Amino acid sequence: MGLRRRLRLVERRYRETRMFAKAMASTGHPILAQVIPIRRCNLACAYCNEFDDRSAPVETAEMLRRIDRLAELGTTILTFSGGEPTLHPDLDLLIARGRRHGMLVTLITNGLLLTPERIGRLNNAGLDYLQISIDNVKPDEVSKKSLQVLDKKLVWLAEHADFAVTINSVLGAGIRNPGDAHTIAVRARGLGFGSTVGVIHDGEGQLRPLDPERQGVWERVIGLGGGLFSFAHYDRFQQNITRGLPNDWHCRAGARFLYICEDGLVHYCSQQRGRPGIPLSEYGAAEMARAFGEKKGCAPFCTIGCVHQTAMLDAFREQPRETLAGILERRKAQDPEFEPPWLVTALERAFLRSSQRGWIGRVALRVLGVRR
Repeated sequence: MGLRRRLRLVERRYRETRMFAKAMASTGHPILAQVIPIRRCNLACAYCNEFDDRSAPVETAEMLRRIDRLAELGTTILTFSGGEPTLHPDLDLLIARGRRHGMLVTLITNGLLLTPERIGRLNNAGLDYLQISIDNVKPDEVSKKSLQVLDKKLVWLAEHADFAVTINSVLGAGIRNPGDAHTIAVRARGLGFGSTVGVIHDGEGQLRPLDPERQGVWERVIGLGGGLFSFAHYDRFQQNITRGLPNDWHCRAGARFLYICEDGLVHYCSQQRGRPGIPLSEYGAAEMARAFGEKKGCAPFCTIGCVHQTAMLDAFREQPRETLAGILERRKAQDPEFEPPWLVTALERAFLRSSQRGWIGRVALRVLGVRR
């Protein structure tokens, strides 16, 4: 790893820690906002309901106003999705605007438009994370997002990207060869990337349980391991999804997670568009407080991972001992010799130990510049 990449990693870890501390200190701000700069996509995957083939990009000035508004609301993570966000002509400028506000900025892309020059521009804009979902090893009538098509792009990312890269493989009814998910995950790990596995949902973000063959592939991918707090690997949420079981959790969409469509409206998530459908310019503390407490009927069988991630942070805030204990127990079940890293010990001392949590937590928040 080159010096510049190492420095970017250290700086990114600091801002991640600050994001976590802010989430622990306050529930009155969005943790993550997913914004759509363009609905058009250069692919037409058969299972996807989040694209069209005609929409123009949102005007850059309007996108900048939306990013500024999200900063006013205290948003800590900004994700660009689509459609295909790399089709927006000023995406680099939008990324830089988010970074200027101190946000962690992520990009979800199909990867087809990536070149060494384009990756360099993303580096210069300050991108923190990039995610590509790869559906199969060879393209078919369902999806052209294949390892065969994208492998050269992955090599370029490994060589040139200063940002972190995650490759998401997919399981579900529309995927012809379930074993492809494991092949893709192994290739991602071999290039030094993170890897996750997703379960295809229906048009309302609801559960499609896996059959025994696909369940076995999911377990093999999870068996590759990952970071301690890698949500896809260590939370009960996805284990239940693969078995067709409901999850008992409190969805914070509309409060801790916001989805802003190309029309500038706030929705609970990509699969609940129209709820509540309020313009971002009019969305504030009262709307977030209402959504924070609302019990949503779609929650038990929801598969939208990014919404579950933000809710997991609030679960940690509300029941830190129980949540951390659950994470550690599941990790030790996979690896009996596992020992928590220094960061977990530091979190435990700062936020959990009753004799120390008060003054250490206050010092940590002050050092990170976070207000309660």
